[in-house]
Amino acid sequence: MKVENLLYDVSDALRIPVLVLAVIALVVVIVEAGALLVELRRRRYRSLTRLEAAVDQCRAHLGAGQTTAALRALQPFARNMLMEEAFAGILGQIGRPDAEARIAKRLAEYDYRSLRRLERTRILVRMGPALGLMGTLIPLSPALAGLADGDVTTLTDNLRVAFSVTVAGLLVGAVAFGISLVRDRLYAQDFSDVEYVAACLTAPHPEAGLPTPPAADRVGAP
Repeated sequence: MKVENLLYDVSDALRIPVLVLAVIALVVVIVEAGALLVELRRRRYRSLTRLEAAVDQCRAHLGAGQTTAALRALQPFARNMLMEEAFAGILGQIGRPDAEARIAKRLAEYDYRSLRRLERTRILVRMGPALGLMGTLIPLSPALAGLADGDVTTLTDNLRVAFSVTVAGLLVGAVAFGISLVRDRLYAQDFSDVEYVAACLTAPHPEAGLPTPPAADRVGAP
């Protein structure tokens, strides 16, 4: 019976931490849902035509050696700090002998950082139901003990906790799953825009090649 008692003590000790984590997960997923609404609002006026016009304007500024003005032309399409840094990194490599490899690395880094942003809700997709299940099973032991002793109050209180945590855990998992799906699409769309900008700026100009910007005006230049 020592092993059973040990497992029971461990389970009982996890009761408060599991409940606290369930509350924290619920708060986090509510915050992430609000952040998603902000991200959707920023993308309401996304237009491929406007992006193409901005890229043409950016190329014109680069042709005149005005890298800072070129970055300003792209900034309205940077929907977050990561995207703005990606645009700046791409423009900073235009004109370098190894620009293609450097830009490819910055695109990969941007993609990696976007995936890391997605990990927050992807973790909650699994953690929410897991916490809900643990929060359901842990109170069942004292509830059954109360039932055996005829203590209806103990039974009711523990069952209420168990069912409440179950609902909270399932809610966290469901909302986090929806947020992850929508963000996956949004970030894939953002990466497509950044990749398009990089491809256009590194492609040879149909009329004349883009000159190398002066080192003092190059974004990200040491």
